Amino acid sequence: MAGPMPISSLLLSELKEDPLYREEGLCVLGIFGKSTLQADAAKERLVASLTERHVFPLLGPEDSPADDGLIQAYYQAENRVLYLMLNSVCDGQQLLLACEALEAGCGHAEAHERWKSAERRLCLRLLYLFSLCHILLLVHPSCGFDVTYDRLFRALDALRQKLLPLLRAAIKDCPVSKEWRLNCRPCPPRLLFVFQLNGVLRVSGAGSSAPADVTGNNPEKPKKHSPRRRLQHALEDQIYRIFRKSRVLTNQSINCLFTVPANQAFVYVLPGPEEDPVSALLGQLRSQCSLRESETLTGPRRYQQLRHLARQPSFSVESSPGSPGSGQLVDCTLREFLWQHIDLVLTKKGFDDSVGRNPQPSHFELPTYSKWAQVALRLYHVLLDDKDEELAELAHKVQGQLKVLESFLDADAKFSENRCQKALPLAHSAYQSNLPHNYTTTVHKNQLSQALRIYSQHARGVAFQRYAMQLHEDCYKFWSNGHQLCEERSLTDQHCVHKFHLLPKPGEKPEMDHNPPILFHNSRGRSTSACNCGRKQAPREDPFDIKAANYDFYQMLEEKCCWKLEHIHFPIFQSSTLDPEPVHNEVSPTIEPEAEGEPEKIKDKEATGHSPGEGTNLSLALSLGQSADSLGPYGGVEGSEGQEKRPGLVDRQPSTVEYLPGMINSGCPKGLLPKFSSWSLVKLGPAKAYNFHTGLDQPGFLPNSAFLLPWDIMIRRSEEDMGQAEQFDSGPCSWPAPNKTLQGKRGGLGLGRGRRRDDVARAFVGFEYEDGRGRRFMSSGPDKVMKVLGPGGPKEPAARVLSSDMPLYIPSPSQGRGLKPHYSQLARLFIVVPDAPLEVVLTPQVQPGPPPCPVFHPEQPEIILPPDGLWVLRFPYAYVTDRGPCYPPKESQPLSSYRVLKGILRANTSSTPPQ
Repeated sequence: MAGPMPISSLLLSELKEDPLYREEGLCVLGIFGKSTLQADAAKERLVASLTERHVFPLLGPEDSPADDGLIQAYYQAENRVLYLMLNSVCDGQQLLLACEALEAGCGHAEAHERWKSAERRLCLRLLYLFSLCHILLLVHPSCGFDVTYDRLFRALDALRQKLLPLLRAAIKDCPVSKEWRLNCRPCPPRLLFVFQLNGVLRVSGAGSSAPADVTGNNPEKPKKHSPRRRLQHALEDQIYRIFRKSRVLTNQSINCLFTVPANQAFVYVLPGPEEDPVSALLGQLRSQCSLRESETLTGPRRYQQLRHLARQPSFSVESSPGSPGSGQLVDCTLREFLWQHIDLVLTKKGFDDSVGRNPQPSHFELPTYSKWAQVALRLYHVLLDDKDEELAELAHKVQGQLKVLESFLDADAKFSENRCQKALPLAHSAYQSNLPHNYTTTVHKNQLSQALRIYSQHARGVAFQRYAMQLHEDCYKFWSNGHQLCEERSLTDQHCVHKFHLLPKPGEKPEMDHNPPILFHNSRGRSTSACNCGRKQAPREDPFDIKAANYDFYQMLEEKCCWKLEHIHFPIFQSSTLDPEPVHNEVSPTIEPEAEGEPEKIKDKEATGHSPGEGTNLSLALSLGQSADSLGPYGGVEGSEGQEKRPGLVDRQPSTVEYLPGMINSGCPKGLLPKFSSWSLVKLGPAKAYNFHTGLDQPGFLPNSAFLLPWDIMIRRSEEDMGQAEQFDSGPCSWPAPNKTLQGKRGGLGLGRGRRRDDVARAFVGFEYEDGRGRRFMSSGPDKVMKVLGPGGPKEPAARVLSSDMPLYIPSPSQGRGLKPHYSQLARLFIVVPDAPLEVVLTPQVQPGPPPCPVFHPEQPEIILPPDGLWVLRFPYAYVTDRGPCYPPKESQPLSSYRVLKGILRANTSSTPPQ
C-alpha cells in the first residue's frame, strides 16, 4: 500500500494484493487515544516506529479532514498488518477544529450538546474498531491512567450488547465463520496501553548504576527492574484492578469488550526526552549551525541531510541496557513489546485470556484481506455511514439505540437532569400559589415569572433551559385547561368573569355544557343610567360593544319614555348592497383636532324631526342642510380674509358600500358613516317647560343641583326697529307705551343707559354629570358641583362653562367605602333656547383621553337649534375608535386630559323674527 487513506476509500477501492500473500491472514491493529497540542503526535510517531517509515505526516493534514477520514488506514502487506488509526476530539488538532466550528455566542446548552454529539460519534468509531481489530493500542500522552476510560468502556460494552442483533443482521451473508457472525468480531480484541513519560520520571543514561527509585527504598541497592519497568508493572496492576472492580474485565473473555493478557506485559511506557522541548530545539539549532560551519553542503545532499535530522524522534523508542554486572533486566523496545502480541495473531494461536477455575476458550479467526474487507464495509455502512440503501434501515435503528450512552458518558447532564427534576415541582407549587380558579394572561405571566425565579434558584446545569421550557408548557397547560379567564374587557375596562368561551352566533342560544362554553360576555358590573331625555332611569349591564353601550340601552328606554318627543336624527350609513363591509383603515391617519372640528351649518327646517330613512338618495349637502348665509368663525364666507374656501360637499358623499365600525372622530377616514349614531338630541318641550326657580324635575339629581345656568344673549335690533325707537325717545316728555316697561327700570331686562337700543334674550345651559350609581348633578364650572342654597336658581352665569374646556370626568361627590375613586361622567347637555330672533349653534367636540387621542363629534358636527325649545344632547356612554375603546381614566391619569372642548355653544342673532 503506497500510503494511508481514509477507511471508506480503502474499503471501496479494489486493493491489488501480492499473490504471495493473498491467501494469508492479516492482523488488524487499531490505534486510538489522546494526544497533546504538540505537533509531533504520539500516535503518528508510534506507527512510524513500528513500520520503520513515516506513514502519517507528523504535523497532521493541512486541511480539515472529512468526517469519514477520522479513521486512517495503512496496510503493510509484507508484514501482514493493517493499521487503523482513529483521530477524534481527544487529539489536539481535531480539538482545535471543533472549537473553531463553534459559532460565536453559542449557548452553554448548545455547546454541551455539540460536545456530546462528538462523543457519541467517537463511541461509534471505537465500537467499529473493537468489532474489527485483533489488537487495540491505547495511547496516552502522560504516565498516569485516565479513569474516564473505565466509564467509556462500560458505555461501549452496553452499546455493543444493544447493537448485537443489528450487527448480526448486517454480516449474516459475509463469508466468515459462524462464531464471527454470532459475536460480530473475529476474536475478543486484546487491549494494550502505551504511556509516555512527561517529566515525572527521569530515566538515567546507559552508564547509570543507581537510577531514580519510585518506591522510596534505598537507592544504593541494585534493582532487578529499571524504574520504567517498575512503573509499567504498577500501571498494569492499577488498570487491572480498576477494570475488574467495574466488571469491564471478567473471568470469561468471550463476554468482555476486550481482554488483557494474564502472563504478558500489556503496558509500555515510552521514555521521555532528557531535556525540555526548548532545550532540545536549541540543541538542534546548534548542531545545524555547527554543521554549516564545519561542512558546507549544497544541493540534494544538504536536503537529504536536513530531512534525516527532521526524522529523528524527540524521544528514544529503545531503552539502553543496564551496565554489565548490574543484574538489571534489559528493557524491550516498543516494537518488541508489540510484536510478541502480533505473532500470536499471525501464527493463529490466538489469545487465551480467560481466567478462573473453568475458563472457556474464546473463538479466534485470522481472515484474509478480502473477507475482512467485506465485513468491514457492511459494518461501516451500519455504524458510520447510512448512505447504503440496503443497510439504511439498520443504520437508522443503530442511531435510535445511542440513548444507552447518555447514562455513562453524560454525567454532568445526568446531574443536571436530576437537579432540574427536583426543582420543577417547587416551581409548579410557586405558580399555583394563591391562584383564583380563573385568571387572565397578566396573572398567568406574573405567576410564571415567580415560578421561574424559584426554579432558577435550585436548577443547575445544561438541562436548565430545557426544563425551563417544560415549566412554561406545564404552566400554560394548567392555565388553558379550564382555568383561563376570558380576556375580553368591557368598555369600562373590566374583565369578563367567565372562563374562556365562545360568543353565540346570531340566533344561537347560550350553552354552558359546550366545550368551550357558548356565553355572552359579562363582567358582573351593573350601573344605573337615564334615558336620552333624562326622565327615566334604569339599570344596565356593563357593555362590551359600542352598540350595546351607545344605542341598544337607550333604544330600549326610548320605547318607554322618549319616543313621543321631537328628535333631531343624525345621518347614518345607508347600504346600497346586501352585504356591506366595515372599512379597513390600514394607514394610521394624522390627528388634527382643529381641522377636523370644522362644523357645518344646516337650515332651520333640518332642526325639525325627520326619520332616518328620509333623503337616502340625497347628497351629503342635502342631508346636512348646508346653509350659505351661516355666520360665525366656522362659516367660511367666500372672500373673507384668512379663511380658505371649503371643498364642495358633493365631492364628500358618504359611502354606501363600506361603513365605519367605530364612531366618527378626527382620526377616521373621510366620507364614512356608522350604522347607528352614538349621540342623541331630543326636545323636551318649549322654553317655558323649564322653571328656573325650581329647576329640572327629573329623578336621580342630588339636592339643589338640578338647575341650569343663565346665559344672556344680546340681540341687536334692525334699522327699522331702531328708527321707531328713536321717535319715541326724541321728545323730552316721552311716555312709555301702554303695558310696556321702560328700559333700565326695575323689572326690565337689566340693561343700562348705554344699551337702550338693544334687547337681551336669556337662555339656559346645564352640563349634567352622572355616576355609575345613577346620581346626577349639574356643574357650575370646571370641577365644580352645583349647589343652589337660596331661591331663584343659581346666580353664576353660563359664560364660565361655555368659555372653558369642561372635564369629561370629575370625582363623584358621593364616594363609596372602597379605596378606588368613583368618577362621574358628562352625560347630557341641557339647552333652553328662548323664543327670540336668534340661532343657537351646537358643536360638541369630546377628547376622551390624553393626546394622541382623537376628537369625537356627532355625525352632523354642527347643529342649529330652533328657538323656543328645551333641548337635551345625550353624550355617548363610551368612546370607541376602529382600533379599540378609549377607557375611562385610572387613578394615575390626570382628569384634565379628558375634556369637552370649549365653544360647544354659540349664538347667532337674526333680524327676522322666528315664524
